[in-house]
Amino acid sequence: MSLLQSFRNLSPRTRIGVGLGLLAWGAIGLHLSDRAEERFGLTPSEEDREALKELGPRITVVDRSDSGSGKER
Repeated sequence: MSLLQSFRNLSPRTRIGVGLGLLAWGAIGLHLSDRAEERFGLTPSEEDREALKELGPRITVVDRSDSGSGKER
């Protein structure tokens, strides 16, 4: 029996409890990970942030002008 099938066999009330438990676990994990990061000295430096910025996608905005588009109105 798969995990999904086992989950579906639970009563609706139990499924809600399991779902809320997983949501709470995730929220607590997100909250505690920031604190642990600070406590263990793993906060990123400005140099790290700049390096990460360079890895991100670059977006170039191009203006469309009506002239030269080849379409007649």
